[in-house]
Amino acid sequence: MNDIRIGVIGLGIRSSLAGLVHRPGSGSVVAAACDRDPRILALAGERFGAGVRTTRDHRELLDAGLDGVLVLTPDHTHERIGLDFLSRGVPVFLDKPMAITIEGCDRLLAAAREHRTKLYVGHNMRHLPAVAAMREMVRNGTIGEVKAVWCRHFVGHGGDFYFKDWHADRRNTTGLLLQKGAHDIDVIHWLADGYTRRVNAMGGLTVYGGLDSRRERDGQRMTDWLSEENWPPLSLTGLNPVVDVEDLSMMLMRLDNGVFASYQQCHYTPDYWRNYTVIGTEGRMENFGDSDGAEIRVWNRRSDYRAEADVLVPVEAAAGSHGGADPLLVAEFLQFVREGRATVTSPVAAREAVAAGFAATVSLRDGGRPVDVAPVAPEVAAYFARGQR
Repeated sequence: MNDIRIGVIGLGIRSSLAGLVHRPGSGSVVAAACDRDPRILALAGERFGAGVRTTRDHRELLDAGLDGVLVLTPDHTHERIGLDFLSRGVPVFLDKPMAITIEGCDRLLAAAREHRTKLYVGHNMRHLPAVAAMREMVRNGTIGEVKAVWCRHFVGHGGDFYFKDWHADRRNTTGLLLQKGAHDIDVIHWLADGYTRRVNAMGGLTVYGGLDSRRERDGQRMTDWLSEENWPPLSLTGLNPVVDVEDLSMMLMRLDNGVFASYQQCHYTPDYWRNYTVIGTEGRMENFGDSDGAEIRVWNRRSDYRAEADVLVPVEAAAGSHGGADPLLVAEFLQFVREGRATVTSPVAAREAVAAGFAATVSLRDGGRPVDVAPVAPEVAAYFARGQR
């Protein structure tokens, strides 16, 4: 089996995915790398071998004979880069979120369909063992018919992760309810087997907006300033010069199948994990922890408060980053490129996650008014439902 040749656009934190691609002699290699930072680009040869082609402009790789590309750049650049490669027939892996507007997502879907080019979006949470186990339990009828899904997201590293670089500027993300929430909204949709059609939200910049210590971060990565010693939140220093995204958000969703859902996100909690609660006609399911050592607990008989569950399912993380989800994600993309195999992730679902997050951000910034979310055009949805054939 010949190695397929993959290009990597963006060599920042998420370029760890490229290391999972580069397996010379085992099916795939990183043949080209692109980054605007010449210092980072200069290290590409050490990472991917002396033969890797390097450039600071992704457009130089459009006709490089690549079998696919990973787009791992800041969110606001995904659309333009994705459209360029899709129009040239190069299969595209877009890190989540696929774009920062609903219209941007729809343009990407339309381009993939028009040019018959494979599009994949990196929603690795669908491969997270805890989430996959909950999905399987829902499908097996463990709690009956799902009626409600709640998610509390405690973003314990939020100050370091999202308020010291480009994430803090809404021009690059729309907002963290979309940027960070796209993962969880997609999981909510997956567990509920439906898509959001009406939202309303509230929230604000409640902590980090009052911090005056700001600085540019040119030439730095998040790992250069990340530390668990950066606590409490009000003591943080060196925030991005522009900070205009919310650090506390709460949204309500009504899905197209009648399920109701809620999502809450806080960027200054001491702990960092997600808690999903799924309520059905025959019980309630909840995860405690979302990485190695996590448990899924189910209550399905009447009682007053009791910590002990009726069903307890331990979750073991697989090897690799994000609880073993990233290796599975990359393997799925490579199989999709090589064989056109069906995927657990979905470009339409990725668009629907962005759409819900975008609409919720509009609602949040307009006093919490309800906002309707239009579905994907039927012919586009049908094309992707057929596996992009």
